[in-house]
Amino acid sequence: MIRMGCRNVADSVIERIRKETEVFVAKGNRAPSLAVVLVGNDSASETYVRKKKEACESLGFLHFQYTFDEDVKEERILSLIDELNCNDDVDAILVQLPLPKHIDEKKIIERISPEKDADGFSPVNMGRLLIGEDAFVPCTPNGIMEILRYYSIPTAGKKAVVIGRSNIVGKPMAAILMQRGVDATVTVCNTKTPDLKKETIDADIVIVATGHPGTIDSSYIKDGAAVIDVGVNRVEDSSRPKGFRLTGDVDYHSFENRDVMITPVPGGVGLMTVAMLMANTLKAAERRRG
Repeated sequence: MIRMGCRNVADSVIERIRKETEVFVAKGNRAPSLAVVLVGNDSASETYVRKKKEACESLGFLHFQYTFDEDVKEERILSLIDELNCNDDVDAILVQLPLPKHIDEKKIIERISPEKDADGFSPVNMGRLLIGEDAFVPCTPNGIMEILRYYSIPTAGKKAVVIGRSNIVGKPMAAILMQRGVDATVTVCNTKTPDLKKETIDADIVIVATGHPGTIDSSYIKDGAAVIDVGVNRVEDSSRPKGFRLTGDVDYHSFENRDVMITPVPGGVGLMTVAMLMANTLKAAERRRG
């Protein structure tokens, strides 16, 4: 088994962004800027937002954070987004998900200007991605493509299976893989696919994003394949100081004696998300200010 750790991949992306930012600023532009909106006190969301702030600071990006209590009214968030859309000091906007149940995520996402859509979730950017136009690409699938390139995993003419159909990972991942220049033959499955093993057993690339630990074990995968595990799940474990351990959607240990390339959890795809968010922030600044 070859472990495809992603720390070096993320570091290479960040270093590339750093160099491109230096060129951008040397032209007389101010540093790129990102506005982050956080609602409530979900510990995982707070951690992600903190990492995004640290990444901005390390690159010299401007960072604006807006934090609200759990019971904030939806109209207040929509009003803030309108303000940020019109604010020339803000290049990119991100609203941390998930949001409280009384706030309509779809309405929030659609309110963000497509030209400041750091997450790439807006219908406009999703549409542009699907038809092969330049777009802000959702960070996780964009990061997965960086992993494939870094580890020299070919896609042209290869069979790729995406397990998962979310707007955040599954759908944009499939759209990227079928683009000209990537040229994979793509199958999209989900947890209700009748014979999942039949779909995956001949695949060259399997991307698992179901949100369920242990969805795939080594019996589903042929030798020589690449397995990308997108899941991050908390599993109770009384032997750990925090009472839980992190695991992916793939039964990682079942692959230990197999000729397979696989991303670990933690230390895998999750490291790429923040790096690709920084790439989208720089792209937004370059689009707006050249």
